Amino acid sequence: MNADDRLLTVDEAAERLGTGVRFIRRLIAERRIRYVKLGKHVRIAESVLTAFIEERTVEPARVRRAGYGLVV
Repeated sequence: MNADDRLLTVDEAAERLGTGVRFIRRLIAERRIRYVKLGKHVRIAESVLTAFIEERTVEPARVRRAGYGLVV
């Protein structure tokens, strides 16, 4: 997290990931994602969400099919 990083609400984080608020709250409760606690408010840095997405991105497998060559 850097100084220029925007802090998102749970609703904004859910919208950014295309998930429900409940999923974000579960990530927070299970401490699977870094967050900032400001009194009773919870915020998630944009860079944390970007890192979360990058860590869970699965690269496609290159498979050779018999008689058809490489499939990308």
